Parts: sequence; C-alpha cells; structure tokens
Amino acid sequence: MIRATITHPVALSTLARAGHGSFILIADAHFAVATALGPNAVTVHAALAPGAPLVPEVARLVAATIAIEEVTTMAVPAEAHAQVGLEALAAVRAFPTTTPIPHSTATREEFFARCGSPDLALCLVSGDRRRFANVLLRIGVTDPEPA
Repeated sequence: MIRATITHPVALSTLARAGHGSFILIADAHFAVATALGPNAVTVHAALAPGAPLVPEVARLVAATIAIEEVTTMAVPAEAHAQVGLEALAAVRAFPTTTPIPHSTATREEFFARCGSPDLALCLVSGDRRRFANVLLRIGVTDPEPA
C-alpha cells in the first residue's frame, strides 16, 4: 500500500504495518492525544511551528503515500469551521483512483469514539490551530496495476 513521500520513520513504519480498514487521524494542535486515542495508536508529533504544517498539507502527504478509501470529518457548529475538513478532502481527492473517495461527517461523540477505537493505527499531530481541524482517513487498497 505504500507509495512514498512521507519520510518520517515512525509514521512510515506505522503506515506500512497498518492494513486495509485501519484509521489514520490527522489532528489539530488542540486535540487531546494523551487521553483520546485508541490502544493501538502510534502518535507522531509533526508540528514544526504554530500553524505548520496544516491538516490539509498532512492529508495530501498521506494520500500520496497510501490508498485512502474514506474521509471523515467532525460535524461542526458553524459552516466557517467546516473549511479545514473540506480542504483536507480536496487534498485527498487530488490523487487519481478508480473509485471515488466518500466523505462523511460524524458528531463530536462519534468522531472521538472512532479515535478511541483499536482500529486507529496512527495519529499525526499537525501544527494547525484552526478549530475542528481533525480528519480521519480510512486506509484502502491500492488499485491493481494495469495488465
């Protein structure tokens, strides 16, 4: 499933071990990673500075590295807060696939439940300080090579 682009050794090895159906959380700088993640999650703090990298940038790198089959964002109280999730969705969908990548929203409680599940393999903590800038990606399978 690995394509390349991510060079962080812990992130790359965790992606290599995670399989189809596992989740990757790209979290904003405010996310409670110490208490909200599932028992199998590996946390990588990728923030280099306040606001860098942003969640959509990290989503683009992940989508360039592995196949994504679904994007989930948190349902937000105001349309203005939904922008980050839409940017991340666009970044993931920028990579060609044979099937469209669906997008769903989850309530805050549902989103945190997924983050706390054993299926969460990796949490990449960004420097994004915007509210509700959290995205869950479900790992897919790579498209077969043309014959």
